[in-house]
Amino acid sequence: MTHSRPNEFIPPPECPVFEPSWEEFADPFGFINKIRPIAENTGICKIRPPPGWQPPFACDVDRLHFTPRIQRLNELEAQTRVKLNFLDQIAKFWELQGCTLKIPHVERKTLDLYVLYKLVKEEGGFDGVCKERRWTQIALKMGFAPGKAVGSHVRAHYERILYPYYLFQAGANLMNSQKPTLTNDTKDKEYKPHDLPQRQSVQPAETCSIARRAKRTKGRCFKSELGEVCEKPNLRRRMGSYVAKPEPVKKIPMQVKEEPIEQQVEGEKSKVEQYICMVCGGGGDEDRLLLCDGCDDSYHTFCLIPPLHDVPKGDWRCPKCLAQECGKPPVAFGFEQASRDYTLRTFGDMADSFKSDYFNMPVHMVPTELVEKEFWRLVSTIEEDVTVEYGADIASKDFGSGFPVKNGTFKVSPVEEDYLSNGWNLNNMPVLDASVLTHVTADICGMKLPWLYVGMCFSSFCWHIEDHWSYSINYLHWGEPKTWYGAPGYAAEQLENVMKSLAPELFESQPDLLHQLVTIMNPNVLMEHGVPIYRTNQCAGEFVITFPRAYHSGFNQGFNFAEAVNFCTADWMPLGRQCIQHYRSLNRYCVFSHDEMTCNIASKADSLELELASAVQKDMCAMILEEKMLREKVYKLGVWHSQQVDYDLLPDEERQCAKCRTTCYLSAITCPCSPDQLVCLYHIEDLCSCPARSYTLNYKYTLAELKPLFQALTARAESYEDWASKVNKILKADQDNKSDLEELRSLVVEAEKKSYPETDLLSHLRQVIQNADRCTSMAQQLLNGKRQTRYRSGGGKSQNQLTVEELKSFVNQLYDLPCTIRQAPFLNALLNRVEQFQQQSSDLLAEDMPGSSALQSLLDEGAGLDVELPLLVVLRQRLEQARWVEAVKEASDQPADLSLDCMRRLIDQGVGLTPHACVERTMARLQELLTVCEHWEEKAHNMLTARPRHSIETLEAAIQEVDSIPAYLPSCLQLKDCVNGAREWIMEADALQAGGRIPGLAALSELVSRARSIPVMLEPLSRLESLISEVQAWKESAAKTFLLRNSSHSLLEVLCPRCETGPQKSKSKKAKDVSVPCKKVEVKLDSLFDVEKALSTSKDTVSAMATLSEVHQKELESLSMLRTSNESKFQSSPSCLAPTVCLCHTVPAGPMLQCELCRDAYHSGCVPGFKDIQTGLPWLCPLCKRSEKPPLDKVLPLLASLQRIRVRLPEGDALRYVIERTVCWQHKVQLVSPTQHLNGKARHIPGTASSQTLVGSNSCFYMLQPCIPLNELGTELEELLVEGLLMQVTLPELQQLYSSLLNRFSPSQHSLQSSEHDHQYHIAQDRSPPHRSPPHSKGQDGVPETKKEPERLEKNSKRRLEKENMEGQHRDKIKKPKKKKPKLNKERRREEKRTSSPSNSLSDLSYSDDSEEDWSVCSAKQCQQPEGNEVNWVQCDGSCNQWFHQICVGVSAEQAENEDYICVSCAINDLTE
Repeated sequence: MTHSRPNEFIPPPECPVFEPSWEEFADPFGFINKIRPIAENTGICKIRPPPGWQPPFACDVDRLHFTPRIQRLNELEAQTRVKLNFLDQIAKFWELQGCTLKIPHVERKTLDLYVLYKLVKEEGGFDGVCKERRWTQIALKMGFAPGKAVGSHVRAHYERILYPYYLFQAGANLMNSQKPTLTNDTKDKEYKPHDLPQRQSVQPAETCSIARRAKRTKGRCFKSELGEVCEKPNLRRRMGSYVAKPEPVKKIPMQVKEEPIEQQVEGEKSKVEQYICMVCGGGGDEDRLLLCDGCDDSYHTFCLIPPLHDVPKGDWRCPKCLAQECGKPPVAFGFEQASRDYTLRTFGDMADSFKSDYFNMPVHMVPTELVEKEFWRLVSTIEEDVTVEYGADIASKDFGSGFPVKNGTFKVSPVEEDYLSNGWNLNNMPVLDASVLTHVTADICGMKLPWLYVGMCFSSFCWHIEDHWSYSINYLHWGEPKTWYGAPGYAAEQLENVMKSLAPELFESQPDLLHQLVTIMNPNVLMEHGVPIYRTNQCAGEFVITFPRAYHSGFNQGFNFAEAVNFCTADWMPLGRQCIQHYRSLNRYCVFSHDEMTCNIASKADSLELELASAVQKDMCAMILEEKMLREKVYKLGVWHSQQVDYDLLPDEERQCAKCRTTCYLSAITCPCSPDQLVCLYHIEDLCSCPARSYTLNYKYTLAELKPLFQALTARAESYEDWASKVNKILKADQDNKSDLEELRSLVVEAEKKSYPETDLLSHLRQVIQNADRCTSMAQQLLNGKRQTRYRSGGGKSQNQLTVEELKSFVNQLYDLPCTIRQAPFLNALLNRVEQFQQQSSDLLAEDMPGSSALQSLLDEGAGLDVELPLLVVLRQRLEQARWVEAVKEASDQPADLSLDCMRRLIDQGVGLTPHACVERTMARLQELLTVCEHWEEKAHNMLTARPRHSIETLEAAIQEVDSIPAYLPSCLQLKDCVNGAREWIMEADALQAGGRIPGLAALSELVSRARSIPVMLEPLSRLESLISEVQAWKESAAKTFLLRNSSHSLLEVLCPRCETGPQKSKSKKAKDVSVPCKKVEVKLDSLFDVEKALSTSKDTVSAMATLSEVHQKELESLSMLRTSNESKFQSSPSCLAPTVCLCHTVPAGPMLQCELCRDAYHSGCVPGFKDIQTGLPWLCPLCKRSEKPPLDKVLPLLASLQRIRVRLPEGDALRYVIERTVCWQHKVQLVSPTQHLNGKARHIPGTASSQTLVGSNSCFYMLQPCIPLNELGTELEELLVEGLLMQVTLPELQQLYSSLLNRFSPSQHSLQSSEHDHQYHIAQDRSPPHRSPPHSKGQDGVPETKKEPERLEKNSKRRLEKENMEGQHRDKIKKPKKKKPKLNKERRREEKRTSSPSNSLSDLSYSDDSEEDWSVCSAKQCQQPEGNEVNWVQCDGSCNQWFHQICVGVSAEQAENEDYICVSCAINDLTE
């Protein structure tokens, strides 16, 4: 099966479906008249009989045989048939030229030649489209994708196939134009014409069978004469097989060369003429003469323009024959009859086999939706020809109806005898008394006698309306469903106009095409043009009714058996006469004479039903007026001869108008020149050319004879109408013109006397009289009872009291009666008093606080009315209710005092009151208020204690609702305070970081602490807590970096300058013993607490840096005093007391260590780990060494990570200050040379061999670690050294400076093996395996002499050099370092080499041995120039890629191996960026 198109069929909406009850089903026309207002709006409707209504199938199956129609589906659809006709014309045009038409393909899509032809014609023709270059737009309109030169392909195909045909149709002279040629692509599919005229005129072979998908077969060439078409009319043209007489078609003018025609006696051409060229008139060159296969005219090939070089293959037509063949008028389309005769069984086998083969599944499993979509796909395609057969319009009188009939061959059981006379039996419905067709004398097959329909899958019935716009009813006896489509009668002309506009070519040749039942159009197309279409699936056992002038069509889902017939009711009469006028305009035959039917009905006026008599009377009135007008017109034309003719005796075909083919009955015009021909009075001019005075008026009745018929009909209709008019006037009279009851009774007596039928009007009149009698009796009883049983008591009531509503209803009922009642005014007066009392009571009760006097007055008045008044009790209870409502209102006016207890107390008081609307409303409001208050109190409490906490938006939304509650709610007020606090907190949090400011840790901590006490989910809180967590993590990381193991100092204490320095007796008392004079400032900075407070309260980093700078200045001043004090301990003093030193506060003794920073001395035994002290490094005492002093490259990432956190904290400011001090100090070191600030000549510093004895002490001690003498240093150099020692960062510049100073004052110590010292210093600093270093060579003093080319180095690699002749045992020894020099430029290094100590000349001996090794220069600003057996290097992983000694930058071998190293310059650049 093929796939559906993208624009597949969309089912229209369903039509109404009715399921009558048994009572409604008993009167067919009554039920149809009932549903007509609904169903006629959709044109069709479906009726499901009551359950159990199942008539037996009475058709003689064995005798039933029929020849079905052949239906080719794509020929049914109007637009598709237009395309097929066009393609047939194109194919015929090229066939006559000796060429075969092949349909080209463009973009893998079959080119629609018809659409292309129409579009080019609409755009101005081939020349116009080429001139404006609109071929691409043409291709887009045809649905091709833009691009790929589609427009050029379309143009080429048009010019090759369609343009010659266009020129031919336009009347171009092909004799004087280029001979068209048709070259086809081998891929194009050959088009095989449908040959509609041949298939309709030639009966197919009996062996022809239906194929599931029949391919087109090329038909045989034939000649058909137009005059062979039968013009004999048929009274029933519902089969669609009748071919109407074609209208004269205007031939296309062809400019051909006219030759003189000589009359041939024998009707043949002479042999000479057969061999003479029709162009040049010569007979030479016989081998070049080309004979036309149509007329045998001869043409020289070279006389044709342009000349033909070869004889064309196939048949060839000359230009005259071509014009003659293609100019023939089209043949009207109609169905073919099948070649074989079927029985019901053989047809069913064929139908089921077709459907199961087509859908490849059992017939009962194919969905109806699938069949419907496939049907509309097949009728719209020109590429697939699917042929089906339809057994339509089978006369039931030949083989019996599907319904049982009286005296029929089918014998019914006693249980089924009711179906013989049932009104829904289609044999009975057209002839029921209410049906107009009863008065049509002829048995019209299909209208009065049912027709049978045997369908198969896809067999269809095309768009049509019933003959004479009558009703139709279809019953599906059994089989698969039948799908219907219908349009309402008011849209009939709209549907016709749409089809004419979409397929004008079909209607040009067949104006009455829609009456031939051979054309279908997709409902979706009609709906797109505004035609309302409805559908339904008629299943077995269901009726489908079509209404007058309702177009309908459909198809069968499979093998089924249906029966249909027409009927007409009284409401159809005006439509029937309108249809005759429509038929006259189309020159269409009538099935019966409408005038004849009207006269037949009028002749039976006395026995007609009144409704039918009234309808026929109106129709006959219009008929007489029309006939009178026409006869007067004829008389004026001069027709004076007349004769009476009994047209009842003539068959219909002998009394049809020769022009409009209307069946004449009342009158007709004849002429002696053609006695067998007549015309109606409308077309007297079309009879013949004889003068009108020779015409004869033939008439059935004179106008005078029509008058008695009309009067009898009028008497029957108008007598009832007069009576009905009088009744309607009385029943619809207003209050002032009502009649009494006796007059209504007289009208009923008149109807019974004149035997009027039991119409609805008469039944209604009797019901009115019956109601009036009942009301009169009841009113009299009420008035009598009121006088007899009346009594008065304080709240009692009489026994016969009515309620107010009963009294009001009864009075209204009296006045609603169409007649007057005498007792009505008395009851109305009582009702007025009661209503006045009720109005006053309602007005008073509608007030919020009625007065007691007004209430009492109303109570007294109500007691005087003998009517049951429930308001009396309400008024007595109103006083208590009013007091309670007033109390509630007073409490509500003061919401601040309306607590929950107050509301509960008021509710308890109101519970005891009698229910009343006002009390209930007030109680409801109060109860609702209490419920809301309790709910919000509980909700507010839950919100305050909720975990997790609610967002502020949720709480604010809750508060907004709470604000509208007029009551005192403590928890809600607390919630509001919390939200306000949360808002303030959020504002503070936003302000803390507003404008890009960096908040301080103290402010953040305080803010977070406050937030935890606010029971609101604060969105910034998690972020602030995260910041604090990050800060804490940062502080822990910084503490691990700076703090010593088991250190008692805090991170801030280590990073900040010391504000408590001086002579200390014990570590625990250092804060108490130190008293350093300082500059008086506004902020007290005497302790770490003061410094931390100052840093925490500083507004920005600048102020924090100023504070730290001030503390640092105090630190320097205090340290200077401390250094001077400690240095003086070892100088001669007149005091006899020995100084106390060390942590133990005793006199110096034995080996001592002196702190390079504070200058205090310590016993070697009192200092933990003194054996690990490295010679040549500045030694700091435990009090001065407060941190690990990490290298700068470990400190810079800490500052960078703190900057990412964007939180200010004292430790961060202190770290920033440390780095700034470090960078500033490094800058100072670069500018200062140690030799420029020495006070004198370098002297020997006492070493291990020197010993001292202090005055006042018998002990002797010596210094294991000598210090640089202060009196030998300049002030600037001392400050530089002290500031470097104070920094908590390890710097190679400090080591270089210290080594330089130490070497200056201890040259003998420098003469030791410095290489061993360097190696041991590296081990002491890093304690990690040596790392790779670049190769180098040594010169004098270990200073690199030259730089080798970098080609011998591997770029961005870190390498290590070991001296090959160095023995392994020397690597583990610790030796004293030689004198180290700072890195200088090459000239300065060479000068220093020449002036160095003699010991340096020893290294010259080995220069030649090491000359093959390369030297590299360390990029450190102050290179320490390490020497030894193994010197490790590291390369910067930043942007500079420079090499450094690991010892010069403080990087261990393990760090260099496993981590990226960033030099100080690159790190500072990254921070600044």
